[in-house]
Amino acid sequence: MKVQPFTSLKDIRNIKKLLRSKPRDLLLFTIGINSGIRSIDLLRLRVEDLKDRKVGDRIVVRESKTKKENVVIVNKEIADCFKFYMDELQPEEDQYLFQSRKGVNYPITTYRVTGLVKDWASSLNIKGNFGAHTLRKTFCYVQRIHYGVPWEVLCRRLNHATPSVTRRYLGVQEEEVEEILLNTI
Repeated sequence: MKVQPFTSLKDIRNIKKLLRSKPRDLLLFTIGINSGIRSIDLLRLRVEDLKDRKVGDRIVVRESKTKKENVVIVNKEIADCFKFYMDELQPEEDQYLFQSRKGVNYPITTYRVTGLVKDWASSLNIKGNFGAHTLRKTFCYVQRIHYGVPWEVLCRRLNHATPSVTRRYLGVQEEEVEEILLNTI
């Protein structure tokens, strides 16, 4: 079974509230749902990649899967969470943003991200199949449903090879397709 996005804006707000005492996890969640970058690529970010960045600045990321360049644009949510992260944890510049407790200079793993996402959902009694990819899928879902971003634009953002990959990835439900039949012309 494929992982699902968080589809409720209320659930997203509640996860952020849940993570207010965990700056690293809040930053991971926030960057993940605001960028659409794969977790594996987020985990390679270091403190110095975000330090001194302001809203609108670009962070170039080389995707491990496609080897293509992609960007994270620092928006207000990311900037605010990063400031909170820096104020609370005061990490060294060369540290990974999402440092593992298993030793200095190791990021957490995607397996750990999956565990964290499942824990957040479970803590708030959010039903579904969630994992590391939930963050990327949440970005897509919110952009498409709440902001009306066309799937073609998301295809480009996700660096998918073909539009059919994006359409499958977005998981358009039958109810959504049938709903358009109520539109009058």
